[in-house]
Amino acid sequence: MTEQNYRRSKLKTAYEECPIYGITGGSRDVVTLVKAMLEGGIRIIQYREKHKTPMIRYHEALALRQLTNLYGALLIIDDYVDLAIAVEADGVHIGQDDLPPTVVRRVVGNEMIIGWSTHKIEDIEAANRYADSIDYIGVGPIYATQTKPNAYPVGLAYVRYAAQHSVLPTVAIGGIKIHNASAVWAEQPTMICAVSEITEAEYMADVIEQLWCKTVLVL
Repeated sequence: MTEQNYRRSKLKTAYEECPIYGITGGSRDVVTLVKAMLEGGIRIIQYREKHKTPMIRYHEALALRQLTNLYGALLIIDDYVDLAIAVEADGVHIGQDDLPPTVVRRVVGNEMIIGWSTHKIEDIEAANRYADSIDYIGVGPIYATQTKPNAYPVGLAYVRYAAQHSVLPTVAIGGIKIHNASAVWAEQPTMICAVSEITEAEYMADVIEQLWCKTVLVL
């Protein structure tokens, strides 16, 4: 098995077990938050804590590396390539304003998963050209979201376009809630990510189950 096939096999195993992509955020302790996500069934965790100091991020990411290993889950680091390497994460997620995917691939080597955010058709076309370097794409924000207040919502049509034209797995993200998850799933993304709906939930496992069960209604 090639290193690329190995990366993508790990990713596929994780999202087939649970197609909900978890991202950290909110006011809760990160380790407690992620443990609840993992106990709720999520098997892909992205550590995204831009407002914290490098040292705090390092220690939290180390703790999450141990925790995700315990649950057999993937740990993805948002933006910080150096942090992903330092804690031996499974992957790194980059945006349009970060280093090009080919450069990131050269830095992290061939074993690490790379995700790339996309926001328009031209981004998907670029992602297809970079398919040797990246392993999945983020698609969004679908709806207006407090997580990215200045981002322009791309709508459901963009999810549909990505599902039909991307050669890579897709993660729909941005303003997704229990009440609109069925509409998003209907456009056939590989995974969905509902950040605040999960991180702010009093009963997280119930929310994850409800988001997950929406797949049964449309697939």
